[in-house]
Amino acid sequence: MTRPQSLRKGDTIFIVSTARAITAEELKPAIAILKTWGLSYVLGHTIGARENQFAGSDRSRSIDFQEAINNPEVKAIWCARGGYGTARMVDALDFSVFLKNPKWIIGYSDITVLHNHINNLGVATIHGQMCLEIEAKTEATRITLKEAIFGNLNEIQYKVKTSSLNKNGTTKGILVGGNLSVLYSIIGSSSMVDLKGKILFIEDLDEMLYHIDRMLQSLKRSRILESLAGIIVGGMSVMRDNTIPFGKSANEIVAEAVSSYNFPVCYGFPAGHVEDNRALIFGAEIELEITNENCTVSYL
Repeated sequence: MTRPQSLRKGDTIFIVSTARAITAEELKPAIAILKTWGLSYVLGHTIGARENQFAGSDRSRSIDFQEAINNPEVKAIWCARGGYGTARMVDALDFSVFLKNPKWIIGYSDITVLHNHINNLGVATIHGQMCLEIEAKTEATRITLKEAIFGNLNEIQYKVKTSSLNKNGTTKGILVGGNLSVLYSIIGSSSMVDLKGKILFIEDLDEMLYHIDRMLQSLKRSRILESLAGIIVGGMSVMRDNTIPFGKSANEIVAEAVSSYNFPVCYGFPAGHVEDNRALIFGAEIELEITNENCTVSYL
């Protein structure tokens, strides 16, 4: 996949909300961080806009994003927050100008729609912390996002402690994925990436455990899981259960679904709806190595 040009000091980032409403006040910590990185910023008209829970109407959110991707002075687009709503506006976007001069799209959670849609067009994206609450995240969250934006991939190698659920092995492939619930929602759409031979990253928040199982069973029955080269499981945060317990954790549900496959699987990776939300380049080729001691992710 094509990687957008790395940013340099003085470049401009466009801040936009494709989903839930957010105020300019809530962006102050993120803007302060951009200034320390030597970057300029522009606020889209969706910042401060509201239509029920959304940052303006579907049309206005698509127009705002379109202006950002068409503006030659903008070198990256940073999504302000997630929630829900990106799937409602993505089909109104025209990426013809973007494909001639691609720029980094940054975010996670509901931004999974954009990651997959743009990866499907052959362009890499950054799965990383959005503007909202970035100051409350770990220093590694901010540092890895900065390194990804400025193209210092050699500085990014992740090594995390092993989990008893891990499936050991070494594999290579293009890293794709995002929020499991959002991935599930775009199956069969024009935004869905061909997952054959890919390394799939998944994470989720505030889901019923049986919902996690239902989504994994759907991926399994559609033969998507068997085509993968590997899986990285990030945060499975604030999971909920019925009065009668499901009987398995979210990670155990994933482990059961992939138990018959031979590819490596890493659990507990520091990315997603967790305090330590480290940046990942979707569309980049990585090597995933899992041993009894560590899970290591390296860019190739």
